[in-house]
Amino acid sequence: MGDDPGRLYRLDGVAHIARVINDEWVGLVVLHAVSSSGFVCGFDGGLCKRFMLAPRCCISSIRRQQRMRLDDRYVPYLQMAGLYHLARLNDRWFRLDEPLVSAFVERWRPETHTFHMSFGECTITLQDVAYQLGLPVDGRYVSGFLTDFHVYIDGGRPAWQWFHELLGVLPLANQIQKFAVNCTWFQETFGECPEGADEETVRRFARAYIMMLLGTQLFADKSGNRIHIRWLPFVARLEEMGSYNWGSAALAWLYRCMCRVANRHVVKLAGPLQLLQSWIFWRFPGFRPAGYDAFSWPLASRYRYRGQVTILGLARRDLGYRWLD
Repeated sequence: MGDDPGRLYRLDGVAHIARVINDEWVGLVVLHAVSSSGFVCGFDGGLCKRFMLAPRCCISSIRRQQRMRLDDRYVPYLQMAGLYHLARLNDRWFRLDEPLVSAFVERWRPETHTFHMSFGECTITLQDVAYQLGLPVDGRYVSGFLTDFHVYIDGGRPAWQWFHELLGVLPLANQIQKFAVNCTWFQETFGECPEGADEETVRRFARAYIMMLLGTQLFADKSGNRIHIRWLPFVARLEEMGSYNWGSAALAWLYRCMCRVANRHVVKLAGPLQLLQSWIFWRFPGFRPAGYDAFSWPLASRYRYRGQVTILGLARRDLGYRWLD
């Protein structure tokens, strides 16, 4: 608003969320310690400071926690698909620390896909994806079409006919938006697999669970309440899903989402945000809540949310995390 247009940082004519890139006060101070009195000691380029810089703009996150129980009967299919560890993470409530993520997004540069910090550049890599989420990072690439994708499926059959064959039921017209289905319909229809269900029914419920997992955990969009049916070609062949490079696809989607939200006029962030926050905790130890040094696999499974988290206030004695065994 009041920034000098000549000093605004822009990419392809779009003003960056950080506004003035060479403003010395647009920076990130990594917390080093927090005393019981709320006194903060920071680290920035080798110099200790007694303050922490808050982000200029706090983004809001889009993450819908699915209400579909992880049934033990789904586990063989999830292991087959290479998504079992992701399903375990989804079984725990995850709360995004929006001010913390906002501060990192302000340092994100779309032209390099790196965070520009005072000490240099850094970014999330495939190794981080494998360690944090337990996803496969090699194999066949994940690709598809958001529109007219039904032309490329088996025999060019209508997409909704294939949907009915794979899941055994069709959503009502008011639950469909183009090629996307409301999350609530998935939750109400496939929330819990019936006791004594035959193998084909379990398989259908497992397909629905995987579609919800992909649509809300890894490849969520900013709507936060719809699941695209582009995942049909993958869940149709559960035995082959494990051969795909889900880690690379998730990382590429996170990069894309952060590039979008780097636009100062965009305020919502989608994508695999659990990966982003867990990476911050792991690579920047000063931000870790107490007890985060305990190891479990994957790394993002070491905590679940129990209360509100904030980095804008100085007192952080009770972060509200409960650590898993």
